[in-house]
Amino acid sequence: MPEGVFRVMLRMDIKPGMENEFERVWREIGDSVTSHPANLGQWLARGDEAGVYYIVSDWVDEPRFREFETSDRHLNHRKKLHPYRSGGSMTTMRVVTYLPGDANGKSHQEWEAAR
Repeated sequence: MPEGVFRVMLRMDIKPGMENEFERVWREIGDSVTSHPANLGQWLARGDEAGVYYIVSDWVDEPRFREFETSDRHLNHRKKLHPYRSGGSMTTMRVVTYLPGDANGKSHQEWEAAR
């Protein structure tokens, strides 16, 4: 991942009982975000609190994200998710550095022994 990536993190509070439907719709319409030429990828994560989700989206830079944010496709995307949402917030940030992990199938014991 290149340094300087512009990251957007949304917290979405989903109305009780609508979580499964929200996840289904999010997957169905996700390409309206990930197909944008400046989008590097997007993740949906469920928080520990009931009904709390986090959407993390990486962009090549902030100006291209802001261009997307005001686009008709994005506004339509938001309208489709709005019925599930009871609240939330948005945080933006720049990735300072990235340290790749070494997930390689070794056990914890093998990892400890390698030091």
